[in-house]
Amino acid sequence: MAGFVQIIEFKTSRIDEIGALANERSPQMQAGSTVHRVTITADRDRPGYYFTIAEFDSYETAMENSNRPETSEFAAQMVKLCDGPPKFYNLDVYRVMEVGS
Repeated sequence: MAGFVQIIEFKTSRIDEIGALANERSPQMQAGSTVHRVTITADRDRPGYYFTIAEFDSYETAMENSNRPETSEFAAQMVKLCDGPPKFYNLDVYRVMEVGS
């Protein structure tokens, strides 16, 4: 396997507050984190829906990151700003293709 990706789908009318929370918590979240890259996206076809895409070396390192107190605290605060519970997708990376530059 080439890695692991966790996608978190959530709906919110308070995305600016979630962004401010992420900015505030970023130093604590990054220290000791096992995540390589986090991308936050907005669904163009469904306003108010967002996806966080987190890339890890493996499922195990993702779960290690999920179990960190900093991650749990951030997630608990973020859920309060959402319009419902988030949905998690846990994906083993099958193949990565780099196309063009």
